[in-house]
Amino acid sequence: MKGYILLNLLNKVFKFETVQAHCDIPCKIYDPIIAQISALSVVRFLDLIAELEKKDELTLADQAQLSRLVKEKETHVEQVKHEVRVIWGDYFKQPQFDQFPDASKLVHDLMLAGSACKQHIDRDKGMKLLELTNQFAEMYWATKNVATYKAKSPYLPEELVVYPKLQ
Repeated sequence: MKGYILLNLLNKVFKFETVQAHCDIPCKIYDPIIAQISALSVVRFLDLIAELEKKDELTLADQAQLSRLVKEKETHVEQVKHEVRVIWGDYFKQPQFDQFPDASKLVHDLMLAGSACKQHIDRDKGMKLLELTNQFAEMYWATKNVATYKAKSPYLPEELVVYPKLQ
């Protein structure tokens, strides 16, 4: 408790920068499902934005909703990019790159697809992000020798997602 009090006092004087990080201790717990759910969310937000776009006029409530949808779309795009970067950067080593020599290209394409989703409200761009995220998930599970299957997500937007076949 005294150490905590001392650190708080030092922080008040020196204003330490707050940092966050994924576990850089090799916990070896990685799963692309967070990226996949986030990519699905991006598609869903794009669908909801398209629904608003069909209206002749947007009420103040509609404008507020649009603002929230855009914010959440962009937050979820960043979540996709973050999760993929962590797995690619922390988990993928030479054996995985030998198994999948195009892994870096796939990740780069995925990053570009994410950026396109932030720049536009085109559903096709969201579907491209989901497609690439699913390809990344397939690749990841293959490095673990885990078979995968595709199934329609049980919630909107009801698109195909890659899942591991667990025994």
